[in-house]
Amino acid sequence: MPTPTADAPPSAATGLDVRPFRALVYREHDPARLARVSSPAYDLVTVGGRDRLAEADPHNIVRLILPHVDPVPGGRAASDRSSARAAAANLRQWLADRVLVREDVAALWRYEMAAPGLPATTGWLGAVRVPPAGSPAVLPHEDTFAPAVEGRRALLDETRTDLEPIVLAHDPEPEVAELTRHSGQGAPTLEVTDPDGVTHRLWRVTDRAVLQQLTTALGRTQAVIADGHHRFAAARAHQTTGGSTRCAVLAFLTPTGPGGLRVQAIHRVVPDLSLPAAVEAAATGLTARDVTPADGELAEVCRRWARGADGTAETGRGPVFLVTDGTRVVELSTPTAALRATVPTEAPTAWRELDVVLAHHGLLSHLWHRADDPTSVLVAHDVDQALRLAGERSGVALLLRSPAPADVAAVARSGARMPRKSTLFVPKPRTGLVLRPHED
Repeated sequence: MPTPTADAPPSAATGLDVRPFRALVYREHDPARLARVSSPAYDLVTVGGRDRLAEADPHNIVRLILPHVDPVPGGRAASDRSSARAAAANLRQWLADRVLVREDVAALWRYEMAAPGLPATTGWLGAVRVPPAGSPAVLPHEDTFAPAVEGRRALLDETRTDLEPIVLAHDPEPEVAELTRHSGQGAPTLEVTDPDGVTHRLWRVTDRAVLQQLTTALGRTQAVIADGHHRFAAARAHQTTGGSTRCAVLAFLTPTGPGGLRVQAIHRVVPDLSLPAAVEAAATGLTARDVTPADGELAEVCRRWARGADGTAETGRGPVFLVTDGTRVVELSTPTAALRATVPTEAPTAWRELDVVLAHHGLLSHLWHRADDPTSVLVAHDVDQALRLAGERSGVALLLRSPAPADVAAVARSGARMPRKSTLFVPKPRTGLVLRPHED
């Protein structure tokens, strides 16, 4: 994406405006403690996972990002506002008990995530100003779901704290890369290994000269939201309702390309739809071919396909999907001209050519007659979760291929939006290591 020239001053209107902040951290932060109190991002936590995390420690961060409150009278689920108030009450108590403590000095945090056999992902945690509407400084690439935004906004209103970072993939910038390389010296301030085997290491950086260099260099870049569209939208809404003219959001900033993130697909699950019915409807617009493995290793075949390690996907040769009920798997390919015509022709080319767009407009909506809402179409962040949900909900899993990072950036630059939950950028920061109060 275009960036200002190297000697241009940072501007919130054109480039990232990143500032140090005085963080909230757990007072006891040895690795074993951090393993008990930290969590994945809120939208990756299942109901059962939430309960397990809450039981692991009375101060697990999940009690703030997904507070549990008793149902309100009448058997209805608790409202966003009452849940947010419960989180705020917990936060106040933890501050009073010094479970969480405020850092004395403003800092940026160098953040490294390393998994065995994979290149490390490095970047910075900082307070990023929410730019004016229409600014190219921070570009979303996915649609949001209004109720989810409202839930996150209520949490911001009540806690006045960024409880977890969004993720921004910024333009490569040589000075940022150089500062990142030289800032990871010595023992990290915080370190924890998550259940997926990813080791998270954070260094608190307070040197004023380094911070000035870093914020100036980042001001020459722009970024795409890789994760946290709902939280970013909530921050903007919080700014509006709070009457603030300057609003920031906690963000993990990492470069596109080397040292940055990898992108995976997010799959769909359609409840209460049998595989024969799904295939019969799909075959009116796509070529259907049974690819059920003879050896019974259906899950592994699907995993390999999703990783791009199986030629079945014919990567680069047009849209291809897998649909499965966990017993059989069918490949869907070669969409008809009529099915392609269900994709709005006035949209930018980068958007129209995405597999996930054809899946939503052509397959889910046009052929399977499903509305795009979290009840009609569920999302699954990996193949195993998709297969499990399909079995539990008497439905089918629709497995998608990952878009290329360049495709995601092209959609963002075009001003278009991918369907909600189209991409899974990995690895993800661990929630609970660093929080940002709004008093800064």
